Amino acid sequence: MAEETASSLHVRRKRLLYQAGHRGTQESDLVVGGFARAHLPGFGPGELDQFEALIAVPDADLMDWLTGRTMAPEALRGRVLDLMIDFKKRLLDN
Repeated sequence: MAEETASSLHVRRKRLLYQAGHRGTQESDLVVGGFARAHLPGFGPGELDQFEALIAVPDADLMDWLTGRTMAPEALRGRVLDLMIDFKKRLLDN
């Protein structure tokens, strides 16, 4: 992908924020949407790519990975998934 402008990154973040908060299940909306609100503003293009790949996954699979029931495929593991797992754990602690 060509280098993104500040404007295109802003639009991309807004689109991802909407998608993250409208997943289809209330739990996913809260976890993934909350994560997006907390982290997307600081994400660069590479992290946005990782996040976009993660939210393309069905809710049941993503929530299994976030709760540790199953392990994500190697291709989807990385910093963003680690941050999401930590975010989910902090939600459970509160």
